[in-house]
Amino acid sequence: MRFLADGMLGKLTRWLRMLGCDVEYYNDLEDDKLIELAAKSGRTLLTRDQELFRKASTHGVEAFMITGATETEKLAEIAERFHINLELNSDNSRCPRCNAKLNSVSKEKVLDRIPQSTSRFYNRFWVCPNCGKVYWQGSHWRKITRKLSEAKKLAELSSSSR
Repeated sequence: MRFLADGMLGKLTRWLRMLGCDVEYYNDLEDDKLIELAAKSGRTLLTRDQELFRKASTHGVEAFMITGATETEKLAEIAERFHINLELNSDNSRCPRCNAKLNSVSKEKVLDRIPQSTSRFYNRFWVCPNCGKVYWQGSHWRKITRKLSEAKKLAELSSSSR
């Protein structure tokens, strides 16, 4: 999926990138510029701004209005609407910071860039070819999978109630 997210959706942008979605994010552009970029790039505009949503729709730009209050609710909404799988596949993930596709690398290639304790406990690593950030499935992984599981249940409940 290819999205363009407005400035209200920074956290959601990172989640979607981890799930493998191609998401451009801008927190400093005027509405007209966001609409123009979405139209030129063929991306679906994601927003929480009703005025921006209406404006984009009247200009023929595909837009989706996010109404959920929590990140879990937002993820569930988007997963249901766009049929996004809410399970992480590290080999398909994008950099949460810059949106580049992550590359799997050997531990040896990142030893000088990770904490020593990390090298003792983890063996799978990914590097962003754009910003150079190194990722691994550390202790935070449980929280990530729990939130995605909650969002998945919420999305399933929502779709079954229709």
